[in-house]
Amino acid sequence: MSKRYNFPMPFGWYQVAYSIDLEVRQSKPLHYFGQEMVMFRGEDGRVRVLDAHCPHLGAHLGYGVHDAEGGGRVEGNNIVCPFHSWKFNGDGQVEEIPYAKNIPPKVKDKQCIRSWHVEEKNQVIWVWYHPDKTVAPKWNVATIPEADDPSLGWSKVDRSKVKTWRMKTIPQEIAENSVDFAHFIYVHKVKSDPSAAGDYDGHHCQRVVKANMETPRGVIEGSINSENWGPGQSQIRFTGITETLLFGNLVPVDEELVEINFTFFQPLVNGEAPKGGVQDAIIKDLIRQLDEDKIIWEKKVYREAPALCDGDGPIARFRRYYSQFYAE
Repeated sequence: MSKRYNFPMPFGWYQVAYSIDLEVRQSKPLHYFGQEMVMFRGEDGRVRVLDAHCPHLGAHLGYGVHDAEGGGRVEGNNIVCPFHSWKFNGDGQVEEIPYAKNIPPKVKDKQCIRSWHVEEKNQVIWVWYHPDKTVAPKWNVATIPEADDPSLGWSKVDRSKVKTWRMKTIPQEIAENSVDFAHFIYVHKVKSDPSAAGDYDGHHCQRVVKANMETPRGVIEGSINSENWGPGQSQIRFTGITETLLFGNLVPVDEELVEINFTFFQPLVNGEAPKGGVQDAIIKDLIRQLDEDKIIWEKKVYREAPALCDGDGPIARFRRYYSQFYAE
């Protein structure tokens, strides 16, 4: 475990890619949760994720050779090992060994590679992580209409408006930031003491924070509505300056490293994603704020019994909510 933290990785649904990252008949390697995996999209359009290494002689299925450079070859709805061309379906079973008359009894009609639970929603590819590999998902990925239904008139995932960080911390420390109200004043320079209300219901929690924010148009009263569905899926809605929807999805790379994906959605203007002006300004400001947080997160330690005061926000309540995602 980390020298600064003694926490296991929390279980839940986690973002491992955007839908636009994976074309039909394409595969890519993944490394999350301290494990090697491979994702591939079959000809039917469905995404599958398997453990990465072939049970035959251990090749990584996510790295191809010859005409499949950049990923293992996908045929139909199967992925092909680059070493000896064994074919595996999305359940991790051998479908074919092209040079053998018989599939060995050790793997015949058996799951010989772990298959991960996958959902594709909100233009994002998600996998379910639990340290006990036999535990099925305890909830579904939440559907966010603005990101899932093009008819609502919101922008799509845009690589120019996606920001990814990798930080030496744990998911809980990042998530806890949303209820640490005092830091908004001293780290992010908001212009008033934030006020908030929250609700906790099973794996879902919701918080509404109101604070005055300085903009090129002067100080504007802003509202931040944030929601979490477990430790991996988060959305934040900003109103007041301009309407913006932010996905702030976290995924553990290993016990000491977390990936943060910021994805921004805004209402279309004349059928196109807005460019420039206050819409771009709020995106730049939110990225700036996370860069400021990064300095704190990567150097701080975890205080199990902090000396909290009345202006700190519901940190203890949030920790009780978050503790349910630790299996150990």
